[in-house]
Amino acid sequence: MKGKVEERIVVTGSTGFLGRHLMPVLCSRYGKDRVLGLSSQDYDLTDPREVERMFRETKPTILVHLAAYSGGIMANCRYPADFFYRNLLLTALVFEAAARCGVRKMIYPMGGCSYPASATSPIGEDQMWGGYPQKESAGYAWAKKMGLVASHCYRQQHGLNSVVLIPGNMYGEYDNFRLEEAHVIPALIRRFHEARIRGVNRVVLWGTGDPVRDFVYAGDVAALFPFFIERYASSEPVNLSSGTGISIRELAMMIKELTGYQGEVEWDSTKPDGQKVKIFDVTRMKGLGLSCPTPLREGLKKTIAWFEKNYESRTDGIRL
Repeated sequence: MKGKVEERIVVTGSTGFLGRHLMPVLCSRYGKDRVLGLSSQDYDLTDPREVERMFRETKPTILVHLAAYSGGIMANCRYPADFFYRNLLLTALVFEAAARCGVRKMIYPMGGCSYPASATSPIGEDQMWGGYPQKESAGYAWAKKMGLVASHCYRQQHGLNSVVLIPGNMYGEYDNFRLEEAHVIPALIRRFHEARIRGVNRVVLWGTGDPVRDFVYAGDVAALFPFFIERYASSEPVNLSSGTGISIRELAMMIKELTGYQGEVEWDSTKPDGQKVKIFDVTRMKGLGLSCPTPLREGLKKTIAWFEKNYESRTDGIRL
C-alpha cells in the first residue's frame, strides 16, 4: 500500500494518548499529505450531523477510529452511564457512516477491559463473550465491545472491511496523568513524583497490590497499525500486548525506584483491587509475525522522563 497516492487516511482521536504515538508512524509510512488527524475540536462524533459532516469533508478511504471517552477506575465508577452512552454513540454512528460512505478499510481498537471478569489468564480472543466485564468499568467495556458486533454485522451486510484490535494495558508518553481519570501507571508516576518533590514521607495506594496485570508500551502498539491496514482483512480481533504479567505491588516499587521517591508506601485494602489476574494471550498476534518488544522497565523510564520534563514546563499537551 505504501506509495498509493489515492489513499486518504483519517485518524479520529489523533490528539489522544494512542493517537499521539500513532500519527508519526502513519505520516512516516504513508506521507503527511495522506494522513489527516482529527480531534473532538474538529467534530463531535456523538452527534449524527457532525459524523455526516466529518465523512463528507474528509472523504477517508481508510479510517482509524481511535476516538473514545475513556478514563481510570475512579472516573468509571463515578460516571458509568456517561462512559456507556458516549462510547456507544461513537461506535454505532461511525460504523454506520463508514459503511455508507464507502470506506475501504476501518481500524477499531477496543480495551482489554471488555473481556469477562471471569476470564482465565492468559486471556485469548475466544473468551470475549464468556461473561460480564469487571463491574467497575462495565459501561465503557460493553459500549466498546459493540465494535466487535458492528465489525461482523457491517462486513456481512455492507462489505465494510473493518479490523478490531485489543491493546492490553497501554502506557507511555502522552498518557492522561489526571489522578481522577488516570490508569494505574500514569497515576503511580504522578503520585510518586509529586510526593518526592513535596517531601511527603508516605504514599497511600488503592487495594492490596496483589493483582497481576499485563502492560504494553503504546509505541509498540502504534508500530503495528500499518500491518493491519495493509495485510489483515478479518473481523476476528487480535490482542496486542506483552503477554507477561507483573503485580501492582511490584509495579509500584519499580516506579517508586525510577522516580527516586524515598518515602514509605501503604496499601489501603478497603479500596477495590479489580480483577486478580489479567494477562493477555498473544498467540494470534505472534502467529502474524508481530510483537510488542519494549521491556516494561525501559518503557517506564521513557514515560517517566517525558512526564518529568513536561510536568515542570507544562508543555507538549501534558494532561494534569
